[in-house]
Amino acid sequence: MKTFLLLKEIYIEAFRDLGSWIVENYFRAFAWFSFIMLAVVFYAFIFRVVTGFAFD
Repeated sequence: MKTFLLLKEIYIEAFRDLGSWIVENYFRAFAWFSFIMLAVVFYAFIFRVVTGFAFD
């Protein structure tokens, strides 16, 4: 039983901060992806306005 509790404690210590690190980096990557996609949308809109696209 002591060995099981020791292994459980080692496992908990090893993965304690892993979740916050993954979530933090995921949201950072998602934010950059969103900004890039927003820039593409603005570029496409400005390109259409400059070239005289009719928004009918």
